[in-house]
Amino acid sequence: MTIRDARPKDADAVADIWNHIIRDTAATFTTLEKTPQDLIADIAAKQAEGKAFLVVEQAGQVAGFATYFQFRGGPGYRHTMEHTIHIAPQAQGQGLGRDLMIALEDHARATGVHSLFAGVSGDNPGGVGFHAALGYREIARLPQVGRKFERWMDLVLMQKIL
Repeated sequence: MTIRDARPKDADAVADIWNHIIRDTAATFTTLEKTPQDLIADIAAKQAEGKAFLVVEQAGQVAGFATYFQFRGGPGYRHTMEHTIHIAPQAQGQGLGRDLMIALEDHARATGVHSLFAGVSGDNPGGVGFHAALGYREIARLPQVGRKFERWMDLVLMQKIL
């Protein structure tokens, strides 16, 4: 297993992982799939801003990714970030997500991030459990704020002070 900064050549693999999550799960509320071109731009933008966009490789293949971005706009929130992490289905349950989150948190901490948020679908109890095991605490549950698959879903906000 290798954790490293994402590169433009990773965009296809990241899109495959992310688009499966978008199309087939309730882990995200979005229905808009990611294109490799959008991801190349996002990777470059995050890195130019000093934020991480990391991938984890297993057997030479991208098996997951994680990134973070400012939680809300404005300078008062510059030390508070929200993250996204997704692991390919075939690579889940092997500790890759935990190791990737540790690397993401280390990067965030080194750049002055104080607080890291996870916005987890209430229909994703595995995601809630994953974050809780890493020390994230549920601080809010926003009822019925997301809609996907013809149903309303809760958003669980979880926070970790770095």
